Amino acid sequence: MSNLQLRIISGLVLAVAVLTLTWIGGLPFRLFAVLIAGAVFYEWTRMTRPAHLRSMWLMPEACMAILLIALGFGVSAGSFLLLALAATVIVAALGFVRGSGSWEAAGVAYASLSGFALAFLRGDDQAGLLAILFLFAVVWTTDTLAYFVGRSLGGPKLAPAISPGKTWSGAVGGTVAGLAAGVIVSFLAGTGNHLLLGLAALLLSVVSQIGDLFESWVKRRHGCKDSSQLIPGHGGVMDRVDGLVVAALALYVIGSVAASADNPAQGLFGG
Repeated sequence: MSNLQLRIISGLVLAVAVLTLTWIGGLPFRLFAVLIAGAVFYEWTRMTRPAHLRSMWLMPEACMAILLIALGFGVSAGSFLLLALAATVIVAALGFVRGSGSWEAAGVAYASLSGFALAFLRGDDQAGLLAILFLFAVVWTTDTLAYFVGRSLGGPKLAPAISPGKTWSGAVGGTVAGLAAGVIVSFLAGTGNHLLLGLAALLLSVVSQIGDLFESWVKRRHGCKDSSQLIPGHGGVMDRVDGLVVAALALYVIGSVAASADNPAQGLFGG
């Protein structure tokens, strides 16, 4: 089986599994968010942790385990954010003492907020389902069209020092496509918040591409081609969700401003 065939098959399997969990919502999707956060943390530490600390530096794992348990048990948004802040500060302080820098603390923050945003966006109601589908539509369309437009049109590189394959034409094409996908979902949802959701789609499309570049920078900074080999044909979990989790956090913030931190989707799709 060729790498392309393996990539297509594993991608389809993942898409079906993710959409099924999204449809179910509630505890199954929250556990899925826990799995994403755990995998992101594992891959982050695998890439960034110095070799001499890999067998003895367990405080980040302990802090992350507490956060994953709290997320799985469905603590309130405020409580989880306080726990995440405390864990990040503790790991940062210990990292300073041990001379390991800030990468460990950054990993705790990045992974925990990734799972948090997904879990609290979805919740267990119809508004949460629409919010996640909106997120998927914008991010997946942006990613796909950015790739094909970039390959077709070429042109100046977007960030050659970080990701040589990305072009400005692809970035613009992906943004336009992501905006269109968000507007379509907005009208299909029938909430009436078309202007807000259109602006949100534009922001999410741009933010998702920034998230993709950020992960590329982390990998290049540490000499890694892929974050791991957990997904056949695709590399690691971070390679698949880098743009998604950053966009999810952005959408969570937008929804929280429009509604509340405990149910941000209501401010976007509750009407």
